Formats: sequence, C-alpha cells, structure tokens
Amino acid sequence: MPQVSNLTNDETFFEIGRLIELLLKNNPSVLELLATPRSHVLFRHPLMDMVDPQLFLSKLCKDTFAGYARTQMHKARGLNKKMNVREAPVRKSVMDFCWVYSDNAIYPLNEWLQYQGIMQEACGLSTMNHFKDCYKLFIQRNMPLNARLNGIVRSAGSNDVNTSEILKGIVPSGVLYFNKDGYSMHCREYREYNEWLEKRNEDRYKTNMSHGGQYDTKNMMHTIRLLSMAEEIARFKQINVFRSDREYLLGIKAGNYSFDELVKIADEKMVLIEEAYDKSSLPEAPDPELAENLLVRIREEFYQL
Repeated sequence: MPQVSNLTNDETFFEIGRLIELLLKNNPSVLELLATPRSHVLFRHPLMDMVDPQLFLSKLCKDTFAGYARTQMHKARGLNKKMNVREAPVRKSVMDFCWVYSDNAIYPLNEWLQYQGIMQEACGLSTMNHFKDCYKLFIQRNMPLNARLNGIVRSAGSNDVNTSEILKGIVPSGVLYFNKDGYSMHCREYREYNEWLEKRNEDRYKTNMSHGGQYDTKNMMHTIRLLSMAEEIARFKQINVFRSDREYLLGIKAGNYSFDELVKIADEKMVLIEEAYDKSSLPEAPDPELAENLLVRIREEFYQL
C-alpha cells in the first residue's frame, strides 16, 4: 500500500514511493516535513539523507503553497460567515421559495394561499414546456367534480413541488415559479452551518470569539505563513520552516488584525508571488528522472537488492 493511516487519521505513513510522488507534486506538507531542522526530529533513517527537498523545488510551489493558502482563506471566510450569524438559520420549505403570478400581480405563495383562503393541498400543478421551474397553477374549487389535485407539495419535508394530472382545456388560476436554485443553496447553507455547529472545536471557537475579530485566526495565520513561504521559495529557493516572522504570525493567531486587513495583506502577497515566480530561475517542475533514480537507490539499499 502506498500509505496507511491510524483509525483517527492523525498519523499517516508513506511508502517511500508515495513520498517521492508527493515531492514531484511539490506537496507543501511533505516539503516542510523534510525541511524540518534535525534538532527537532526524534528519528531519521539514514537513507532519508538522500532525499534533499531543495532538489525538488520548482514553480509548482506557486500553486501548491499559494493554492493551499487560498484554501485556508476560503475556510476562514466560511467560518467568518458562520461565526457572524446572529441567529441560527431556520430551515425553510419548498413553499417559501415559490411565487405566484395571478391577476397581473406576483405574490409569495403562502401569501397568495392566505388571500385565496385555501390550503396548498387544494391546489395542483402542471409543467410548462420551455419554462424552467414554472408551473400552471390550479385550484380544486375551479376544477370539474371528478378531478382531484395532488397539492403543491406532498408533505412539509418535500424537496420539490408536486404535479397533478390536468385535463386539457382547463384554465389555470395562475402560474407558479419555484426558485429551485435558491432553495438548493438555502439547504446547503443550512446543512453546512449545522455540521459546523456540531463539529466545531469549542475551545477554538471561544478563542476566536474572545478576540473580537470573529474569524478563525488559525486559518488566517496559516494563510499568511503559506503565502510567505511561497514567495521565499521563488526568491531564495529555500523552505523556511522556522519562521523569522514568528511573532507576526502569532499576532495574527491572537487576533491582532481584522479579517479585512488580513485579506488585503493576502491579496498584496499574491501580487508579489506572481512577480517572484515570473522572475524565478526555478524549473517548471521537478526532474522525474532524478526522482526515479533516487527512488531506485533507496529501495535497493533498504531491501538490499
């Protein structure tokens, strides 16, 4: 197997081939791992001395380090949005996203039903060709005696509108539009908020709220760190795991900057990174032949082939 993890996925073990494969992709975690100073490594197999991370540095780092930083920023933005919710979102129904055109006016569905003095079960819908998410709307009292309508939705928990069989020639009482995309977005945001609420680290959440910035400071600290490392790799061809800007990064983690300030800093760093990689003499990608030869040598010595 190329890699195995423990039950909690807190520890992952790579076969050397998988490690080399990740180096060829300029994986940030693997490059940082191999660049860790020996004074902070508990055990290092002698064969690992053959794996010099500097040999694998390339312009791919712009996308891997800066791309990873964008992921951290995206998480921070998402958490920022969730943390600033004043009230937990209320789960809305399909009917909350429906509108009715009737008598030359447009009404929210629930308001229209109230105005008509009927329940949704006394209505029926039929599809309209070439009009996405639009339906002809019928009322039971305007139908022939033997006609039965199925309601607008099957139940309160339905995720779509319901249609009925309508005889030709019957004039609808209006047209219903179901904002299906809006409903889907609401469901996703509601689900994501509750998943975040269930899984969030309470201590980390309280820390983030206590500094007043109301964003995830750890995510933003890693964003700035990764962007700085990406620029350093382009300019100096080095992976600086031990940070000279440690106090600055800890200040970010402590919440000494507003979220908007950090977004502006990150945007400015992205401009510098683009310039640095345009001028850098780094190769476009690591040398696959060098990697293959290295892998063969390590396996030969380890397995004594």
